[in-house]
Amino acid sequence: MNIIILGAGRVGESVAESLVSEQNDITVVDADPARLRALEDRLDLRGVVGNGIQPSVLKQAGANDADMLIACAAADETNLVVCKVAHDVFNVPNTIARLRSPEFVEDDPLLGPQGFGVNHVICPEESVMRYIHKLIEYPEALQVMDFADGRVSLVAVRAVPGGLLVGHTVHEIKDLFPQAEMRVVALYRQDTEVRDLKADRILAGDEVFVLAATEHIAAVLAAIHRKDRPVERLMIAGGGKVGLRLARSLVGKCQVKLLERDRKRCEYLASQLPSNMLVLQGDGADEGLLEEENVGEMDLFIALTSDDEDNIMSAMLAKRMGARRVMALINRRAYADMMQGSTIDIAISPSQTVIGELLAHLRRGDVVSVHSLRRGAAEALEAVVRGDDKSSKLVGRRVEEVKLPTGTRIGAIVRGEGAASQVLMPHHDTRIETGDHLVVFIPHKRMVREVERLFQVSATFF
Repeated sequence: MNIIILGAGRVGESVAESLVSEQNDITVVDADPARLRALEDRLDLRGVVGNGIQPSVLKQAGANDADMLIACAAADETNLVVCKVAHDVFNVPNTIARLRSPEFVEDDPLLGPQGFGVNHVICPEESVMRYIHKLIEYPEALQVMDFADGRVSLVAVRAVPGGLLVGHTVHEIKDLFPQAEMRVVALYRQDTEVRDLKADRILAGDEVFVLAATEHIAAVLAAIHRKDRPVERLMIAGGGKVGLRLARSLVGKCQVKLLERDRKRCEYLASQLPSNMLVLQGDGADEGLLEEENVGEMDLFIALTSDDEDNIMSAMLAKRMGARRVMALINRRAYADMMQGSTIDIAISPSQTVIGELLAHLRRGDVVSVHSLRRGAAEALEAVVRGDDKSSKLVGRRVEEVKLPTGTRIGAIVRGEGAASQVLMPHHDTRIETGDHLVVFIPHKRMVREVERLFQVSATFF
């Protein structure tokens, strides 16, 4: 695809890096020539210097032939205007705008064809907040991803000594936990995928991806870890946009302490949050402050400032002082990869929480949702089966008959709509029907195109 990205900041750079790796033709527009040169030296893309709201700049970037425009500039108004110009002047078929303001939501008539011409909205701050919220809801998980309107969840967990998983093969697990069907779709050991799930026994420290109906996830996690201790006391370091959104979402759910350096920001936070939510002026890396506020009694400490190094140091300090689990927001991918699973329990990469939302719009076939896994190396997607047994490569076939790339697995099938839908853990002889939602685990992004072709309906269907 020919894709134009407006803005070479953190979000734009992360989006470009991910999309370039999928062999798309990427052009990045930014007013800073030095930033563009650095991107061109590192990635296989083209940079255009200029103001993206000007039609001449978009034309130079190839808007006449663009399949998609992603506006990631810092200002909402810039992104709205760029999408309007791309839609009205160049007829770009798919426009995506990064919008921080909660006033603009998907499917708002103001954003439609007669308005700003925005097809889809992404808000990194909201995406990160939802991602963290899931990890608070399921405190033993490393990652939680929803499919089929929340009816199915894919959860990454670390096998712990004494837990249900350690010492058993994947096929033995269903006998150990008959209360709820679940499916292990992937197993990673020291960042390397374990290919033979039938023979290999799970070891302590392995990262396991478990798929199950959402209603069973809490019970599955409790059995895996032999404990189910909810988050009751939480400390947030950083009262920026993400910190404030998260604190608001936790009102009435747990005890929250929010640390923020800037005095004026503290005053604003206090005006936006209920009086029983404590807002403190101070540094999350201040050992004295953390000790005074009993960080050692916290079920969870989350560092959400705009500085990666500060987040890393404050999270490590909180862990050393006794916090049960710690998370850190880390923008630089190299830092996030290095810190994940170390003293820091979970390193949150904003780019990875956003990229899945974008990938759903890039995938061919009837793809509903996409989640990026393993820092972008793997992927899980939900797609709808269309056609009939003549026009589709899936309809009427048993699961064992579907020619999937090596390591790719159909983890769940959602059959039916709404309250009447069923979540099926498919067996080798389960037949796929038209209208089924399939949740597929893909171990490497290079296999995505082959999986997409399975869901594409031949011309005879029409």
